Amino acid sequence: MSKEHYYLLLADDDEDDCLFFKEALDEITISADFSTVHDGVQLMDYLQTNILNLPDVLFLDLNMPRKNGLECLDEIKRDDKLKNLPIIIFSTSLDSEIVNILYLKGASYYIRKPGEFSKLKSVIEKALTIASQNNFKQPERANFILQP
Repeated sequence: MSKEHYYLLLADDDEDDCLFFKEALDEITISADFSTVHDGVQLMDYLQTNILNLPDVLFLDLNMPRKNGLECLDEIKRDDKLKNLPIIIFSTSLDSEIVNILYLKGASYYIRKPGEFSKLKSVIEKALTIASQNNFKQPERANFILQP
């Protein structure tokens, strides 16, 4: 799915994280537009409403109100119209048991949100580059977690 321009969707309830994501996206070499939703219910409504125009990639936070990222991932992967949507988990936690569950449920990659802006830029660019080279197919488990 290597493209010249991507349309991304970020599902994250933290406004600062959304702003940093936008600023990082503006500074990387990959061309992309993105939209945000701020909780799991809003995410699922957005996806159902835009079923014919889905994003190229969903960056999904785990800790969101109303419906968390794990519930959303599960719901997306059970929906025939959504199940092929590439999902990159984008979360502050790095619990190995949760990471294993996310892998088994079909997430494409896992990124632990970095605290430094330069690392955020690096890991977003790396995620889009590696994932697109692999046609957004899930990698081997050893390559599931992306580091900046």
